[in-house]
Amino acid sequence: MKITEVQLAQVNDRIKALIASNSFYGKKLEQAGITEVKTADDFLKLPFSEKADLREAYPLGLMACPEEKIVRIHSSSGTTGTPVIIPYTQKDVDDWATMFARCYETAGITNKDRIQITPGYGLWTAGIGFQLGCEKLGAMAVPMGPGNTEKQLQMMQDLETTVICSTSSYALLLTEEIEKRGIKDKIRLKKGVIGSERWSAKMRERIAEGLGIELYDIYGLTEIYGPGIGINCEHNTGMHIWDDFLYLEIIDPNTGLPVPDGETGEIVITTLCKEGAPLIRYRTHDLSRIIPGECPCGRHYPRIDVIAGRTDDMMKIKGVNVFPKQIEEVLAKFPEISSEYQIRISHLDGKDTMRIYVETNGSVDFADLAKRIAEEVKSRIGFTPIVKVVEIGVLPRSMKKTARVIDERFN
Repeated sequence: MKITEVQLAQVNDRIKALIASNSFYGKKLEQAGITEVKTADDFLKLPFSEKADLREAYPLGLMACPEEKIVRIHSSSGTTGTPVIIPYTQKDVDDWATMFARCYETAGITNKDRIQITPGYGLWTAGIGFQLGCEKLGAMAVPMGPGNTEKQLQMMQDLETTVICSTSSYALLLTEEIEKRGIKDKIRLKKGVIGSERWSAKMRERIAEGLGIELYDIYGLTEIYGPGIGINCEHNTGMHIWDDFLYLEIIDPNTGLPVPDGETGEIVITTLCKEGAPLIRYRTHDLSRIIPGECPCGRHYPRIDVIAGRTDDMMKIKGVNVFPKQIEEVLAKFPEISSEYQIRISHLDGKDTMRIYVETNGSVDFADLAKRIAEEVKSRIGFTPIVKVVEIGVLPRSMKKTARVIDERFN
């Protein structure tokens, strides 16, 4: 997907702003001797930016406009190091609302819908992003935030919520609670807008069937506005990315070179009109691919496939590179098990061990099922894991994101 002349002009405008502001990234561009890009080839010479760069700029080194224009900051969680602070101007907030409202519209959501928002508010971009788009659309927001499942279900029934916004983990927890309480006939949900974590096809089916709703994948990250920069349409042929605000590349994570449309690689994003903290060629570490051709819906925005994982998802076990998605694909072959699983990696007696926990109901022979899953995993990744089969509901459920891979070797 080649950058257009219009997008190049927008990039140049952002480069000028970055350099003029003497911001962290402006200095990086000056050091690289780049003050303008005239062609698509010039664009590819621009240096990448990484989360580590953004952390170095803490707290406000990314700010690329006068401070009096900044109306808000958001931040990454900082769970793996110094948090990343992203400043927003009013235009940034308005642009984000426009993109998010477009996401809702693409999902067939209108101002007659009642949208229950369960992701967290505050420094995290999730809850407030879902609300921004809701208000821009003119729909009724029910800003619940995370947790308090009892209250969530009460509001869902009393207010006759039609759209649920959540992580896939919390959508699953709500599905199971609704079934457990036998209140599905009192729930008026029609659609779910799900983001913040990768989820398997099996989990999608479980939630869609359990709640009887259409599901939509929403994409985004704190560094690039937040959720709302892309979503799938009713044809479910990938997520449309709003390329009037962003330019998206897919690169080979090892070489940094672009890969042809259709091939999987790392998503790299350039913000085309962001004022507070413009980012040039930001490496997201998310893995996906650009889907070639036109979508049957007629929208001309480029599409990416569902997020396949992250470049830093990879686990090295017994000298073998393993991605969680490989395990998910094997587990999807077993209809007897639920969508939930957990992988634990430990180092015992001088060797690595992988344990896979899966859930099933009591009508299955646990030992036989464990043996069959272990054999199938071995045929896929080359070594035999220890498979532990437990009853449905034993594995942890989360109101936020669920940790499905726990590497105990480094604890």
